[in-house]
Amino acid sequence: MTLSVLGGLVLLGGCGALVAVTVSHAPKPRTLPTTEAPQDKAPGKDAPSEDPAVEEGNPEADVKVTRCAVDSLTTWPDAVVEIVNHGDSKATYVVNVDFLDDSGTRRGKGLAATDTLAAGQKTTEKAQGLVKVPGKVTCKVTKVTRYPTN
Repeated sequence: MTLSVLGGLVLLGGCGALVAVTVSHAPKPRTLPTTEAPQDKAPGKDAPSEDPAVEEGNPEADVKVTRCAVDSLTTWPDAVVEIVNHGDSKATYVVNVDFLDDSGTRRGKGLAATDTLAAGQKTTEKAQGLVKVPGKVTCKVTKVTRYPTN
């Protein structure tokens, strides 16, 4: 019985040491530039994005942030993105968005997607963050994936 209790304590101590080492070596949040659409000044207002120079034909050229805000109740960020299919066939889009705080530190991520968007067609989709971001937020499109659709 005593050996069982002693063995349990040794096991718990080992787990605690493992957690302490893992936490102390966790990567620091990365800091990104905050040049994309600033947070809304008033709810429901669209904020134009500062589109980076992107070569035509790249899926990134088909997407821009039109609104970036933090919900006043949940303090979760969200971004509304406009997707325009500039290609010549139907496509499915997956858009990754980072939510950055005042200091430029990424606080969360969101995804927006649309399926079978016809050539020349546009849509707006919402990327929802699931982390609390008190204060201002900046939304930055980090990756756009375009898949051909039949």
